[in-house]
Amino acid sequence: MQTLAEIRTLLAQRGLSPKKSLGQNFLIDHNLIRRLVDAAAIEPGDRVLEIGPGTGALTIDLLERGATVVASELDDGLAALLADTLGGAYPETFTLVHGDCLAGKRSLAAPLLAAIGDQPFKLVANLPYGAATPLILTLLADHPACGGVWVTIQREVVDRLAASPGTKAYGSISVVAQAIGSVERLATLPPGCFWPQPGVTSAMVAIKRRDDPLTDNPRRLADFCQEAFAQRRKQLGPSLKRLGYVPKQWPDGVDPTDRIESLSPEIICHLERACRS
Repeated sequence: MQTLAEIRTLLAQRGLSPKKSLGQNFLIDHNLIRRLVDAAAIEPGDRVLEIGPGTGALTIDLLERGATVVASELDDGLAALLADTLGGAYPETFTLVHGDCLAGKRSLAAPLLAAIGDQPFKLVANLPYGAATPLILTLLADHPACGGVWVTIQREVVDRLAASPGTKAYGSISVVAQAIGSVERLATLPPGCFWPQPGVTSAMVAIKRRDDPLTDNPRRLADFCQEAFAQRRKQLGPSLKRLGYVPKQWPDGVDPTDRIESLSPEIICHLERACRS
């Protein structure tokens, strides 16, 4: 694995330095990198998507375990570095996609989609904070080939993913993540685990796609939740009517005077189905 000294040297040789504008905070704790890869249960032949590989510290661990890695890097200098180092060392199992991983907030960029193909894959990454929420939501809602997400992100986002009904952190992404996957907080990472140190605390989370999801249409659920939670404190009856959602029959356990923020993911899935039946 790359040491901090090696990362500094790799960057200095090319006149590069971490860019705050791109959220470049490199994870330098080797034990945490191993923990993330172990949690994802990476085995030879697994297909892995990595967003924001940086200098390749996590990527190397994935490749050494026999995974085939598709890595998306936005930064021009880091993309060139990765192409020269990992592209040369792992020509059969490392694919670099240079550019943004997202096209807007609701879909993956076309070059990345082409590189991933339709084979099953896992997202394993130290994610740039700005891309975390839309990327996770898109993968869970629109890409059933994604078997799960094992990432390091801002702690507040993990709080939202794992939040319980009735709490301030509970929202649309909580419902979608818990309806489609099992959410497990793996570790809390203080700023000192990164270089340069970010101004926030990070956390490691696993979202493993369920064999029995609570919804039969994740994208419809995601859209429904985003609209409904925009009026989270309003009573459901008038709120849903304004949004054009009128259930033919209210599901068991739901009353028109309830508020969306108080309902469990399972009940919200029942409600969403009732609104489109």
